[in-house]
Amino acid sequence: MTKTYSIDINADLGEGIGNEEMLMPFLSSCNIACGGHAGDRSIMQNVLILAKQHYVKVGAHPSFPDRENFGRSIMDIEPKELRKSLLYQVQTLKTLADELGLELNHIKPHGALYNLITIDKETANIVVETIKDLDFEVKLYAPFNSVVAKLAIANDIEVVYEAFADRNYNEDLNLVSRKLNNAIKHKKEEILSHVLGVVKDQKVITVNHQERMIKASTFCVHGDTENALEIVRYLISELPKNGVEVE
Repeated sequence: MTKTYSIDINADLGEGIGNEEMLMPFLSSCNIACGGHAGDRSIMQNVLILAKQHYVKVGAHPSFPDRENFGRSIMDIEPKELRKSLLYQVQTLKTLADELGLELNHIKPHGALYNLITIDKETANIVVETIKDLDFEVKLYAPFNSVVAKLAIANDIEVVYEAFADRNYNEDLNLVSRKLNNAIKHKKEEILSHVLGVVKDQKVITVNHQERMIKASTFCVHGDTENALEIVRYLISELPKNGVEVE
């Protein structure tokens, strides 16, 4: 009997690209920018409404409060100020979700903050403490074996391991820098092969053609990847043919 697998496909939305209406039918969860690097209350509300229409799980996508750099640069900020900002971002989205009868399923930090908490314990602790400050339970989307994932698990926070469908990996399982030409995967067939390798074999082929162990049950396709719609359509079509259901 052929083994079947189940995964989640997510995308970062509300970041000013304006393709949410096209992407949403092909997602099972989404991460909504909540004012730190992009987005405002009106945009958040519109994305939440779309998610509700398509039965897509919603999560907060907080970041360094740095709209100028789209949250993609590490910010020199006092820990208490970062924690205050993250809490405000998440609570803003939660309030809007409550108004629509939606629950926040998860939190997935954005950009430089996401990358930093994979390796830096002090910043990871700020994110974990922010989640503990919330008066509702929420999952954390985070990379396998990352500092923040280990810390969250130690604090009884449910972690969903995430991998990136449209990004290349280094040998240390960090993402190839966006400053490099080979950071992003665009070929849909290559992306499908990459996702299947992670799901079925728990392995990723790095940018230097090395094999590394990895685990993930949610896969991100970035909303601002040039052919994001083509990618998610292809994955939704081809994954079930390969024994992988998207739920």
